[in-house]
This record gives sequence, structure tokens and C-alpha cells, in this order.
Amino acid sequence: MAKNTICLWYDKDAEAAARFYSEIFPDSVVSAVHRAPSDYPAGKEGDVLTVEFTVAGLPCIGLNGGPEFKHNEAFSFQIATDDQEETDRYW
Repeated sequence: MAKNTICLWYDKDAEAAARFYSEIFPDSVVSAVHRAPSDYPAGKEGDVLTVEFTVAGLPCIGLNGGPEFKHNEAFSFQIATDDQEETDRYW
């Protein structure tokens, strides 16, 4: 396990975001989805709590933390591209 992991807070869409990133960027994969147990007090059994994924080789965790903190553009993945076509694909 990496010593540093990027943690991205989502209201409820961590799994969808991780799957989107893994489809768009090379060297990216969703490696684990952790779901709520039956006695989870803040939701229902099976809700996605966290998602482990890699984006361009960087280890990340998506946290479904609820609406308290809004996901915004304060964090971004910067990817060097070789040409406009590659830039357009990521954009």
C-alpha cells in the first residue's frame, strides 16, 4: 500500500467517479468497493462507503461522506498530453 493516497470526498457518487476516471485515463483501475454492513447507522446495507482506485498510477480513495463538504474543482488531475486529440479525449 502506498504511503500517500489522494482522498476525494463525494456526496454519494464515489463509485461512479472512480469508474469514470478508470475508463478515461491510462494506468487507471477500480480495485475495491467497500459497502456498508447491515448495522450501518447512516444508511442502508450495501451502500458504497469508499472506493479504492488508481488514476494514472496515483492511488486514490473515493469517500461517500455525504453533502456536508461539496466536491469542487479545488482538486484536479493534471495529465500531460502529446497533442490536441489526446487533450480533447480527456477533456
